[in-house]
Amino acid sequence: MPAAPTPAPAPAPATRVAGVLLTPGAGGDREHRSLLAVEQALSGIPVRRIDFPARAAGRRAPDRAPVAVAHVRAQAQAFADELGVGTEQIVLGGRSYGGRMCSLAVAEGLPAAGLVLLSYPLHPPGKPASLRVQHLPAVHVPVLAVSGLRDPFGTPAELAEHLAALGGPHELVLVPGAHAPTDDAAVAAAVRDWLVRLGRGPTPAGS
Repeated sequence: MPAAPTPAPAPAPATRVAGVLLTPGAGGDREHRSLLAVEQALSGIPVRRIDFPARAAGRRAPDRAPVAVAHVRAQAQAFADELGVGTEQIVLGGRSYGGRMCSLAVAEGLPAAGLVLLSYPLHPPGKPASLRVQHLPAVHVPVLAVSGLRDPFGTPAELAEHLAALGGPHELVLVPGAHAPTDDAAVAAAVRDWLVRLGRGPTPAGS
């Protein structure tokens, strides 16, 4: 009799995301409608929306990157501590500037379960040569990028080209609108579905 085939080893279980930390754009705050929509869509997982120090102090100009990145690190650690986990079980992200600061924190060594980049500012409007991508190869966690089809900070083709430099797996989801996509429900659904596909997020309503 032929030998019975050796069963394939079961895949290693995905790390369960314990929480999601969301940050605003340079001109926004933690109450931005897209961040609120994402939190509502992730009702099965703890979400914390934070402000950056400049906004909390009432200043209009955003914090410089070292200050903002240090704030992300501190807030991620505090959130993880409250949940009784390490930051490697926290998904980090946010809109535009906020998402970029989270990606810098991860590139500089902050452990995370993944990154959510909403309207990532690939370059300033009208300046496609001024790219903000130098750190992307050092990002080795799963990344979801959600961007508007008419975003002046990065066209779909530009985003597809330059996000390929990421050091880990990534997905790009395009939704209607410009730098602030007009369909918050689509943005929130993209984030929720990405977490579910990874086996790490809340179960979609009705399933």
